[in-house]
Amino acid sequence: MNIEQIYTGCLAQGAYFIVSEGEAAIIDPLRETKPYVERAEKEGATIKYIFETHFHADFVSGHLDLAKKTGATIVFGPNAETGYDIHQAYDGETFKVGKVTIKVLHTPGHTPESVTYLLIDENGKNHAIFTGDTLFLGDVGRPDLAIKQDLTKEDLAGMLYDSLREKIMPLEDDVIVYPAHGAGSACGKNLSKETVDTLGNQKKTNYALRPDLSKSAFIREVLDGILPPPQYFAKNAQLNKEGYTDFDTILQRGNIPLDAEEFEALANHEGALVLDVRPQQDFVKEHIPNSIFIGLNGSFAPWVGALIKDLKQPILLIAPEGKSAEAVTRLSRVGYDNTLGYLNGGLTAWKDSGRETASIRSIAAKDFEEEYLAEHKVLDVRKPGEFSAEHLEKAISFPLDFLNEEMEKIDLKEHYYIHCAGGYRSVIAASILKARGFNKLTDIAGGYKDLKETNLKRTDKVCASEQSRI
Repeated sequence: MNIEQIYTGCLAQGAYFIVSEGEAAIIDPLRETKPYVERAEKEGATIKYIFETHFHADFVSGHLDLAKKTGATIVFGPNAETGYDIHQAYDGETFKVGKVTIKVLHTPGHTPESVTYLLIDENGKNHAIFTGDTLFLGDVGRPDLAIKQDLTKEDLAGMLYDSLREKIMPLEDDVIVYPAHGAGSACGKNLSKETVDTLGNQKKTNYALRPDLSKSAFIREVLDGILPPPQYFAKNAQLNKEGYTDFDTILQRGNIPLDAEEFEALANHEGALVLDVRPQQDFVKEHIPNSIFIGLNGSFAPWVGALIKDLKQPILLIAPEGKSAEAVTRLSRVGYDNTLGYLNGGLTAWKDSGRETASIRSIAAKDFEEEYLAEHKVLDVRKPGEFSAEHLEKAISFPLDFLNEEMEKIDLKEHYYIHCAGGYRSVIAASILKARGFNKLTDIAGGYKDLKETNLKRTDKVCASEQSRI
C-alpha cells in the first residue's frame, strides 16, 4: 500500500493517491487529470475509484474528466444528488482497492453529503482517515456552505458536532488524519500549516474535539468569527454537482497566442478582462492600461474567485513567458473557463506595436515614513482579523476581500496610500482601483512587514493573530 498526498499550495488543498496491488483510488482530485493518470501509469496501476468527500466549494474537482479517461467509478456519500452518473454510497459501505479497504463514514455538518473515508489496511487495522472538510488540523469545516438546503448553519453545526463524536473521535489515536485543506483555505477559520497528523494529537490540540465541549458551546465556537464565504464558492459547488466542460477543451481554447492587434481587438469585441499574472513588481512598473493584477506567485486562484464576479467573464492574459498554460489551468481550478488567449511576447510586444502603458507609484516603507502627513489617507487591505490585531494609527480598514462592495466609501479626489502584509494584495487592490478611475494611488511595497520597522505610530498588538505573508 502507498498513500501520496498531492498538495496544491495556491488552494491549500490536498488530493490523495492510494495504490495497492495494481489498483488505485483518487480522493478529491483537482481539475486537471494528468498528474493522477501519470502516477497510475508509473505504478502500473488501474484507477478503480474516484472518491469525493463532498461537493467542493473552493475548487472544481477533476472527478468527471478522470472518470471519462480511466473508466473509474465516481463515489459520493449519502444525499449527494448529481447531474451525472455516480455510485452513491451508504454509511458503512466498503470498497476494495487491492488489499486495502476503504469504508464510508457519513459525517454531515460541513455539508449534508460530507463523508470521511476510513482506510483499513490488509491486516484489518484502521490506518488513516481522509476527512475532506469535516475535520482539519486545528479546526473543522465551516457549516454554512450547503447548496439549496432547508438547513441553517446552526443545524449543520449541530450535525457536525455529532459526526465528530460518533464517527471520528471513537477511532484509535494512531489513525492518521489526512484533511482536504490546510492554512490559507477559506473553508475553515484557523487551519494548521501542517497537512498530516494523528487523530490522537488532534484530540489533544483541536478545540472542536475537546471532550468537555457541549453541543451548544461547539455551535457557538464554530460559528464565531466566520466571514462571509467568497462569492465563487456556491458557483463552484454547483459545477461539481451538475457537471462542467472538460479540462482539455478549456486548456486548448484558452492557451492561444495573440499578437497585440488581435489581443486588443478581442478585448474590445468580447468585453474581456485583461488579467496580468506577472510578479507585482513588474506590474507596478509598467502594464496595459485598465488591466487587473493577480499574480501567479501568490494565492492566485482564491483571489480570482473572490474578486471576479462572473465565472463566464472573458479573460485575456498577460503572463510571464511559458506560464500561460499554468494560468489557464489555475483559472479553471476555480471555474473560470472562458480564457480567450494570451499576449504573445508579453508587454514587450505591446510596446513594440506602439501602444501605451501605465504604471502605479510604489514606494518603500521608509520612503512612506518620510513623506507621510497626518492628513494622508492610508488603506489597509489586509483581512479584518489582521487589521484588528495591529495596524497603523489612522489607517482605514479596507479588506481586499470586500473591495468591490466597499469602493463607494472612498473618494476619487483623494490620494490613497495602500498596503497589505507583504506587498501582493495591495497591488491587486491598486490595480482594481486604478481601473475604476482612482488615479491618485501609492502602493507601499513590503507592506506592514516593512512598516513595522519604521517609527510610524501603530496600535498596540491585541492578540497573537498570525499575519499573512502576502
